[in-house]
Order: sequence, then C-alpha cells, then structure tokens
Amino acid sequence: MTKNVVERIDDLVKIKTILVSVSDKSGLESFIPGLLGINPDITILSTGGTYSKIKEILGPDAEDNLKQVSDYTGQPETQGGLVKTLDFKIYLGLLTETYNPAHQDDLKRTHALPIDMVVVNLYPFTQTIAHENVIVENARGNIDIGGPTMIRAAAKNYIRVASVVDPKSYDGILDLLKAKAGSLGIEDRYSLASKAFEHTAQYDRAIADYLAGLSEKDVQSCYKTEG
Repeated sequence: MTKNVVERIDDLVKIKTILVSVSDKSGLESFIPGLLGINPDITILSTGGTYSKIKEILGPDAEDNLKQVSDYTGQPETQGGLVKTLDFKIYLGLLTETYNPAHQDDLKRTHALPIDMVVVNLYPFTQTIAHENVIVENARGNIDIGGPTMIRAAAKNYIRVASVVDPKSYDGILDLLKAKAGSLGIEDRYSLASKAFEHTAQYDRAIADYLAGLSEKDVQSCYKTEG
C-alpha cells in the first residue's frame, strides 16, 4: 500500500475556523472573545450546550461568527446528542493537508472548511465513577466517542491543526496567537498534540480500568435481558 508522506508544511497556520465542543465550559467566557479580538473573521463551529454557551457569550454578534455543526454538516444531532460531530465533512476538515491537491479537491467537492483548531474536552467519566453508588449505566453513558475522535484527528494532523484539551491552556494560547498575528507555529501545534494524546490515553485508561474491575453481576444487574 502506498503511504502518503508529507514533505511540505507551513510553519505558521492562521486560525480561521475552529470547532468547539466541551463538557467543561469554564474559561470560554474569556477565550472565545479573546479569539475574536485577535481575528474577528474566525468561524466557530459548535454543538449542543457548547453552542448555546457561546451564543450567550457573544450575544448579538454570535450570528456573524457562530454556526451549529448540524447546520454545517446538514445532519441533525441524534436524540440525546449521541451523534453530533461524527461526520465526513468534519473529519475532512481536520485531516486534510495543505499541499495535497487531492485533499484540496475533496474540500472543494464537499464545500468543507479546513478546520485549524479543535477545542474539545470530554464527558466526565472519572468524575461520574467517583460518585458513591454509581451504576454501570451511568458510567457507560459518560464514555465519550466523538470527543476523543476529534482530539485524535486534530493531534494526528498537528502539521496543520491545533488540538486544545485543557481550559487552563486558553490564556497561553491567546498569548501565542497575539504574538504571531493570529497564527500558531509548528512547535506550538506539536506541543498541543502531545498533550492531547496524553489526555485521551488517560481517559481510555480510566475506562479500561473501570470495566476490568466490574463483575458479571455488576453488569447484569443494570439491565433486563431478552432471550
């Protein structure tokens, strides 16, 4: 099988389109206006409760910069937000490479935007299982799928995309963007990718350890089984 080997990238990538979908919404009230203060033309794609929070933060200005992922993809969110971001246009926007003509043709064909930054943190799995008398179904419901997938896609494509997983990093990222005229450098994106993979690794480790510690009785006690 022929491997795609990237030989040319941009050091500085201007942040024009970001995707924001967070469980922990702390810090957004300063981060989002801060991003728009640096580049007023940023497009923000968002989902569910995060979309509502950003709309509240931006007020009347929201319609100029904020778009629901479901409107962008043309696919409504499923009941309970089960599927929101797992869409071809989203992952095309995250994984495409700037100097790959086939990728650029795919973006044009689908009218997809190259996504330059994801701001994602995950369902509170460890906080949920820390509660006294938590049941297996509560834990299962807090296993995030779309979040880790977006984080991993962005982190894999650090040659173009910034992956932001920690609200504590928002101020530092704004400082970098201010210093670099709204762009992030390869060293910035690489550092963020390393942190992102560590974040998802810890998340998956917590899930694996929890499931390994359950007994068959623990699992069966939560459900009525058929057949």
